[in-house]
Formats: sequence, C-alpha cells, structure tokens
Amino acid sequence: MRSDPRTDPSATWAAFKEHGDEEARESLIINYAPLVKYVAGRLSSSLPQTVDTSDLISYGIFGLIDAIEKFDLERGIKFETYAIARIKGAIIDELRAMDWVPRSVRARAREFEAAYVTLENRLKRVPTDVEMAKEMGITIRELQSVLTKMSYASVISFEEMWSGSSDREDRPNPLGTIADERADDPVDIFENAEVKSILADAIERLPEREKTVIALYYYEGLTLKEIGTVLGVTESRVSQLHTKAVLRLRARLHAAQGFAPA
Repeated sequence: MRSDPRTDPSATWAAFKEHGDEEARESLIINYAPLVKYVAGRLSSSLPQTVDTSDLISYGIFGLIDAIEKFDLERGIKFETYAIARIKGAIIDELRAMDWVPRSVRARAREFEAAYVTLENRLKRVPTDVEMAKEMGITIRELQSVLTKMSYASVISFEEMWSGSSDREDRPNPLGTIADERADDPVDIFENAEVKSILADAIERLPEREKTVIALYYYEGLTLKEIGTVLGVTESRVSQLHTKAVLRLRARLHAAQGFAPA
C-alpha cells in the first residue's frame, strides 16, 4: 500500500525529491513554517525595536524554501538542524543588504576588538571597562553608549567567530561540524577541533557574568529579557554584557588564528 504524502512526512519528501511534486513542496513549506517563526523570534531579541519581526519571518521563508530544495535525504541529519542554519543565514543576509547598522558603529566594534587584544596581551588578563575606555580614548559613559549601539550589530558575531571572514560564503557552515561518514576530511576535523578548543578557552577566560550570559543565551536558549530576570538586571544591561562577551571572543579567536579584527 502506497503512503499518503498528505499524512506521511517521508512520503511527502519522496514525492517532492523524486517526482518534483509541487503540492508536496507546498506541504513541506507549511509543515516547517514554525521553524521560521522560531528563528526570527530568537534573532529579534538582539535587534532594535525598529526591526519588525514579521519582516524577519518574510526573509526567513526564503531560507526555508532554499533548505527544502537543497536538503539531501541521504545525509542522515535532521532537516530541522539543516533548515535552521539556512533560515538564519537568509535573515542575516537580508539584514546586511539593508545596511541598517551605521558604519561608525561597525568601526567602533573593530576598535573595541583591537583594544581588547592589545590590553589582554599587555595585562595578561581580561581588561576592565575603565581600562578599555582609556585605551579607546573615551569615557566610561561613552563606552556604555558604544556597547549599546554595538549590540544591534552583534547578531551574527557568534557565528562569524568560526572564521576570520565576515562573508557568509567564506566561513564554514555550522553544519560542517556534523560528521559525514562518506566524506571525512582530516584537515577539517583538525581545524574544527582547534577552533573549538580556542573558543572554549576564550569563554573560560570571560568575566563570570559575561560567561553566564553566553551560556544562558546560546546553550540554554533564553532570551535577553529572561536572562535579565535571572541576573536581576535590565535587558539593556544584558545586551551590553552579551555584546562585550561576543566581541572579546571574536577578538581572541581572530588573534589566535592570525587575523586582524574584521
């Protein structure tokens, strides 16, 4: 008895991949649409209020469609894992194309990273905000303002830490860390292990609160507002802590890999 594509997900995939069935394709898009809302919701918590979540969802739909069309059933990985990376990439690419972060803010982010690397090498420890402000030639109040503005630009920084380039085409896809029994590359395995080791060491060196924010946001899946409740601080303060942590990690990884802050 033949499976019904309308009720059997595997049959729906087969109908689309093997026969190009447009109804099956539409069914898959509808079935996995909640993934787009999930990713857009997570990203929106790190963006200014002027960015409409519904716009992010619209951008993400294109990523979902791309994921459905390019997904290889034989790879042995969950579609959700593959799709989330594609959806997030589509949203980020569209945000970049909009150029919604001023160049001055991106320049400040590079200054922060450069100052952090310089001070950490000189002091052999994590520099304080006072030391960072002095190195950058600004006041503490100005540093806090800079961090708040940079928090709008840090939405993709954690992913960018996997590469010295901010160009999505040049950096490893997060799925590259998933083992493929048919095509293991010893060089890639070594490089990924090295990056993970450097990143783990960098996270361990973070101040306790920044380390907590990274753990709760990236590993526990809490929003910035929820983290603020846990730590007893405002969402704005959590955003600043997250931004500092991400910039410190990226600066340290770039330094370890021999890249200048991008």
